[in-house]
Amino acid sequence: MSSDLVLWLGIPVFILAGHVVMRWGRGLPREAAFAALNVAALYLFFYYGKSSRTGPAFLAYVALAVVQYATLRLFGQKKGWLPWLAFFTPILALVLVRYVPPSYYGLSSSSSGPLLIGISYMAFRTSLLVLELRNGAVPFPGFFHYIGYCFFAPTMPVGPINPYSNYQRAFAAEAPEMPAGRCGLRILVGYVKYKLIGNVCFQLAYPNLFFDDHYHPWIDLPVATVFYYLYLYCNFSGFCDMAIGAAGLIGVPVAENFDNPFAARNVKDFWNRWHITLSHWMRDMVFAPLSKFLVRFTGPAFVNHAIALTIVVVFLLVGIWHGVGWNYAAFGAAHALGVVVNHYYTIGLKKWLGRDGFNAYNKNPWIHGVAVVLTFCYCAATMFLFANTFPEMKEIFSELR
Repeated sequence: MSSDLVLWLGIPVFILAGHVVMRWGRGLPREAAFAALNVAALYLFFYYGKSSRTGPAFLAYVALAVVQYATLRLFGQKKGWLPWLAFFTPILALVLVRYVPPSYYGLSSSSSGPLLIGISYMAFRTSLLVLELRNGAVPFPGFFHYIGYCFFAPTMPVGPINPYSNYQRAFAAEAPEMPAGRCGLRILVGYVKYKLIGNVCFQLAYPNLFFDDHYHPWIDLPVATVFYYLYLYCNFSGFCDMAIGAAGLIGVPVAENFDNPFAARNVKDFWNRWHITLSHWMRDMVFAPLSKFLVRFTGPAFVNHAIALTIVVVFLLVGIWHGVGWNYAAFGAAHALGVVVNHYYTIGLKKWLGRDGFNAYNKNPWIHGVAVVLTFCYCAATMFLFANTFPEMKEIFSELR
């Protein structure tokens, strides 16, 4: 049976089985059955039929989750610095998978197939759990509960980075009710964005418009820039829509990941609307503790510069998290520049206009409209760094007349 057929047949079966388990199961048997269902879905949807090497990779993935749980069990609720061992275990695994060549695992880069699908999202979910436990926000998970959370199939490949507190609500005495019709409509809308609108936009994005060994007029570059941005939004948010809808049919609430990012009036606002769960993770795990440390270190007189430095660190990490390559670091640096400029611009504007003048400035519809257009253009332009390696950028510019 082909892997595509497994997907088309397996997804409805998975949703139905998950719904039955969550609705009529109770206690430990429900947790064990749901964990087994998601581990089976992980193999069938992401490893089955891909490569002869994927079996060991799948087993290694499950073993990694077991090791993470053992670390969480040993150190997650200790006092002092020990919980950081549980926090950094999944992060270390992510770094090793991303930056250690496949040959170190006995795999060739051309035939290795998938290694650890969605490990970026799984690592951030499970590290976030350590913070939730440390803050007393959630009860300590049992083993099967943890495995089900690690490998919850709808959020495995591209997120969202769903907090454990959301996942745990599905197993609570009063689980949230999600209307089936609304969940089904969410899946349909996501599918249209992902498969139809996204594919149309992709026809005018960089890979299809360039790289054909022909010269192109300069207008092709802004066209490709805008349509790649539209494609990326439809592709990413469409998949998240389907994941949220499928999870809702099962009975598991998943955090929203997008909130009309094209309406953002600055780059900071953009990251409050785009990949929201990643923004929240970076805010809680990096920005808040690092900015507090730098403010204490530099003193109140340099608080604005300490925040600016923290912004640079956060967005460099955002860029590196997205992939291996200097272009991703450059993408993060470009967004760091945008947020830092907005940071200082806002400070200067408040001093110049005063509180009432600043409020009037923000409420002015003409200023708001110009800000939205400029933010759209800037974010679309930075996606050029996200979409292309440096050799590809060079080739694109060499094809322009």
